[in-house]
Amino acid sequence: MIEFLEYSLLGLLSGGVMALIALSFVLVYKGTGAVNFAVGEIMMVGAYLYYAAASTFGLPPLLAFVVSLGAIALLALVVERAVLRPLSGQPTVSVMMATIGMASIMHGGVEAIWGGDTYAPPPLLPRSPVFLGEILIPGTVLGNFAVSALLIIGFLLFFRYSKTGVALRATASDPVTAATLGINIHFASRLTWMLAGGVGTVAGVLISNSAGLSPALAAAALSVFAAIILGGMDSVLGAIVASLMIGLVESLAAGYLGGKARDIVPYLVVLLILVIRPYGIFGTRTIERL
Repeated sequence: MIEFLEYSLLGLLSGGVMALIALSFVLVYKGTGAVNFAVGEIMMVGAYLYYAAASTFGLPPLLAFVVSLGAIALLALVVERAVLRPLSGQPTVSVMMATIGMASIMHGGVEAIWGGDTYAPPPLLPRSPVFLGEILIPGTVLGNFAVSALLIIGFLLFFRYSKTGVALRATASDPVTAATLGINIHFASRLTWMLAGGVGTVAGVLISNSAGLSPALAAAALSVFAAIILGGMDSVLGAIVASLMIGLVESLAAGYLGGKARDIVPYLVVLLILVIRPYGIFGTRTIERL
C-alpha cells in the first residue's frame, strides 16, 4: 500500500507541470483555433535563456527567471506581429504550419548556440526531499507542483474575474462579436501568445531544474498531447484534470510495469476514453447537420 501511495502521489505531483504545458496549448487553441506545435521549443528556449542569464551572466536565479519570462514575452510579441498577424483570417492549417516552422528555427538556433550537451541550471527551488510518513517526495517534484498549482489557480481567477481575462474569453469565443463590442482583438491575440509563451517558459525552467537542460527538453511537450486531447482541446479545466490523470497513470505504469510502459499505457487509456467521448472529457461537443 505504501508503494502504491508513493507512485500515486508522485504521479499526481508530476502532473502539475504537465498541466502547465497543456495550459499553454489550450490558450493558443482557444484564441486562434490552431494547435501550437512550437510549445516544446518555446519551453526549451525559455529554459536556455534562464540558464544563460543565471550561469553566463551571473544573475540570481529568481532575477534570471524574471528575465527569461520577459525575453520570451518579447519574442512572442515579435512572432505574433511579424508572422501570425499576416495569417489572420487564413485557414487554420496555415497557422499550424507556421508554428511548425518556428519550432524548427528555434530548435536549430538552440543547437547552434549551445550544442546538444546536457546542462545543469542553477536551482530555482529547494531540492531537499520531504517525508510524508514513509513516503519520500523529492523536493523538486513538490516545488514544481506548488508553483504549477499557484500559477494555474491564478490563471483561472484571471480569466474568470478580471476585465482583461473576460475580454480574452470573449475574443476566443467569437472574435467578430468581440470586435463589434469594442474589444481590441489584435491586443487579445498578442496577449494570448505572450501568456502562452510565459506559461511554457515556467514549465521549461521547472523541468530543466529537475531533469537537466538539453534540446531534448522540447520533446516533453509531445507527451502532453494525450492530456489535451483527453481533456478537450478547448477546455482549461479539462487540460488540468487530464494532466493529473495522465501523470497518475504514467507513474503507476512505470512503477508496476517498467519504464517502457510509461509511454504506452497512458495512450491506451486515452484511446479507450475517446472511443466513448470523442470530444474529450470536458471538450465542447459539436454537432454538424447535413
